[in-house]
Amino acid sequence: MNIIKKRLLLTISIAGFWTFPSYAQGIGDGGLIQTDGKRVNSITTAVPFLLIGPDSRAGAMGDAGVASSPDASSMHWNPAKYAFAKEKGGIGIDYSPWLKSLGIQDINLAYLSGYYKLDNRQTIASSFRYFSLGELIFTDNTGQEFGQYNPSEYAIDAAYIRNLSDLFSIALAARFIHSNLGSGNVNGNDFNPGNAFACDVAVYYNKNVSLFNTDANVAWGVNISNIGTKMQYGTLKNFLPTNLRIGGASTFKINETNSLSVTIDFNKLLVPTNPIVDEEGTIVAGEDPNKTVPGGIFGSFSDAPGGFKEEMQEINIASGLEYWFNNIVALRGGYFYENPNKGNRQYFTLGAGLKYEDIGFDFAYLIPGKQNNPLERTIRFSLIYNFGKKPAAL
Repeated sequence: MNIIKKRLLLTISIAGFWTFPSYAQGIGDGGLIQTDGKRVNSITTAVPFLLIGPDSRAGAMGDAGVASSPDASSMHWNPAKYAFAKEKGGIGIDYSPWLKSLGIQDINLAYLSGYYKLDNRQTIASSFRYFSLGELIFTDNTGQEFGQYNPSEYAIDAAYIRNLSDLFSIALAARFIHSNLGSGNVNGNDFNPGNAFACDVAVYYNKNVSLFNTDANVAWGVNISNIGTKMQYGTLKNFLPTNLRIGGASTFKINETNSLSVTIDFNKLLVPTNPIVDEEGTIVAGEDPNKTVPGGIFGSFSDAPGGFKEEMQEINIASGLEYWFNNIVALRGGYFYENPNKGNRQYFTLGAGLKYEDIGFDFAYLIPGKQNNPLERTIRFSLIYNFGKKPAAL
C-alpha cells in the first residue's frame, strides 16, 4: 500500500474515533483478524467526522437524539424536530477535544447550528461543522520524513422543515463537505483535497398521551443522512457515511417543572460491507463493494459476507435518560453499543445541563466500557441561546 493510502486510512481512522483493539491484517480476508482469531469487518467510509455527535446533550445520553425533544443542535440528529421547538429560534455552539487519552492535543470538533421559524408551519435551519486533525507527518516507505500537513474537514448544512400536521413534520437538508487531508504527488499518485455534496431526509412525530397514569409525550423519528456523491481524493473515491437513524422517546411529565425522558436510537450505515476474498483477490463471500451510491445504499441491507447475522451486527444502539429538575437543572446518562465485530465502540455517558431563562449550558463526559480506550476522557461542551416565542398558528 502506498504512503498516501496509509496516511489516508490513518487519518480516517482517527477522524472516525473507532476503537483500536489488538488486530492483525488477515491475508485474503475482507476485514481484520484479532489476536483471538475472530474476524473483524468494520465498515469504513470517507469523512466519518460527519457521524460524530457534536453536542453535549445527546452526547450525555449515549449519543441518542433522533426522537428526543428539539433543541438548537437538532440539525445533526433530526432536523425535522425543529418544527416542534417552543421558541421562535435558537443558536447552539458546541466544542469537543478529541482522542485526549492518546495524548493528542490538537484534534477537536467545533459545531455551530441554529434555526428560525418563518411561521407556525415552516422552519429553516443551518449548521457549520469543523474538524481539525492537528499536525500530520508524511513519510516515505523507509520512514524518512518529507513534509508535514495540518489536515482539516468541514461541512456546511441548510435545511427546510415543514409541519405536515400538528403531530408530524418532515425535513430536507443539503450539505457541502470539504475534506483537506493533504495534497501533492507521492509515488506517482495524485492526492488532493476532496469535495462532496449530500442531503438528509428526516421525519418526526410526537403526541401528548397518558402513560402509567402520567401525562407524557411519545415521539419517534427517522433520519437518513449523508446521501450524496462519493468523496474523491485525487484518484481515490470513497463512499460518504450514509446513515439510517431510527428511534423513539418518551417524556414523562412528573409535574409542571420536573420531567423524565427515555430515548433510544438504532443506527446502520448504508454503505457496502467489505467482502471476504481469497489470496487471488476473488470474492468468496459477500459482494463487490465497487458500486454506485444507490447500489451501495440498497445493497447495504444484504451484502454482508456473514449473511443476516452480520447485517444485524451492523446496527448500533444508543440509549439515554434525561431528568429535568425545576426546568433549570438537567441530569443525563446513557449507553452506546457497537458489536465487537464492527468496531467495538461501547461506552457509558454522563452529563448535566443548566438553563437560565433563554441561555443553556451543557456538559458531557464519556466513560469507555474497556480500559485503555482512545475514547476515554472525551468531553463535550455546549452553549445554547433561544430567542422569541413560537409564532401563532396561521
